[in-house]
Amino acid sequence: MSDVAVVIPARYASSRFPAKPLAPLRGARGTARSLLERSVIAARRAIEDAGGGMSLFVATDDTRIAEEARRVGAGVIMTSETCRNGTERVAEAVAAAALDAEIVVNLQGDAPLTPPHFVAALIDAMRRDPAVRVATPALRCDAEAVKNLIADRAAGRVGATTVVFDRAGRALYFSKEVLPFTNGAGVVDGVVPVFHHVGLYAYRADALAAYTAWAPGPLETLEGLEQLRFLENGHPVQTVELDGRGAAFWELNNPSDVALIESYLARMGID
Repeated sequence: MSDVAVVIPARYASSRFPAKPLAPLRGARGTARSLLERSVIAARRAIEDAGGGMSLFVATDDTRIAEEARRVGAGVIMTSETCRNGTERVAEAVAAAALDAEIVVNLQGDAPLTPPHFVAALIDAMRRDPAVRVATPALRCDAEAVKNLIADRAAGRVGATTVVFDRAGRALYFSKEVLPFTNGAGVVDGVVPVFHHVGLYAYRADALAAYTAWAPGPLETLEGLEQLRFLENGHPVQTVELDGRGAAFWELNNPSDVALIESYLARMGID
């Protein structure tokens, strides 16, 4: 799989959580590691799970993040400050470093709990169907996760993203709201109907090139979700429904997420 590159986009500035990539997260035995280091660890586990042989880079516009990336042994690609989201930053990194990988994986730097098998599943899905230009995971929530999502929205926090898709797995919409509507219930007719969109993407080069040529649309702007640019321009995004295999999943979007992620690290014995 030498034709696959994994890129972690990371920026220092964030309206909800400034300096987020450098925020410390304590593991099961109390070891504090930065969010970026935990993201790099997650990426390495994913590469190993997928068979190895992939390149790994952190794409950033900030020297402090670049220093931390080098400290933990990751390659660094410097990008401009004008990137509006992670996909734009990944696209710029691919161009700046002249990466010729057939598939580029965007492992967002705020998802250190990403299960390793998620990356392999995306790559497998794209290899099985060359028509798929963009792929991303959908994880069926458990009742606890739905309650966390609903609690975030009730408290006015912008947190995790949900996704709804058609029978063929093509994404219909992504939202910061809890979709579909469940009237506050975690389980409806014996099923948890909510899917958590995991911040992980696999692209082909032509999809990244097309993305950077489009201006952000109203839905992307309103939701603050970069993947909606594909949908707004009629470009399908294939969701890959995955099983978390018992692993807890949550992204670090707000300072309040630190304690929750640390509790999941402790629960899963990750130090």
